[in-house]
Amino acid sequence: QVQLVESGGGLVQAGGSLRLSCAASGLTFSSYAMGWFRQAPGKEREFVAAISWNGGTTYYVDSVKGRFTISRDNAKNTVYLQMNSLKPEDTAVYYCAANPDVRATMVISRYALWGQGTQVTVSS
Repeated sequence: QVQLVESGGGLVQAGGSLRLSCAASGLTFSSYAMGWFRQAPGKEREFVAAISWNGGTTYYVDSVKGRFTISRDNAKNTVYLQMNSLKPEDTAVYYCAANPDVRATMVISRYALWGQGTQVTVSS
């Protein structure tokens, strides 16, 4: 059974840090590009970051550039999102997703597999 399971969310003060993890199972992880998305209450799900199959290419939404870092460990079938200098506007449910293409993409429709999400709340 194919599964993506996020962890690492929580409540943090503005300026703090969190590291999200997404563990994949039931798929050949290195054959997939991976992405992180987020959805705040009342808003559409938006792209946050993406990484190619080998980590050689990464993309970020402008609002997180310089603060967030996406990485992956293919030996552990896990993708990470290191989030520093968090702001209240980063509050959302964060989802990881798998794209059955080795190339990183910001296009949400390219992602075929999704995790259940993990809540990140940043207090001011």
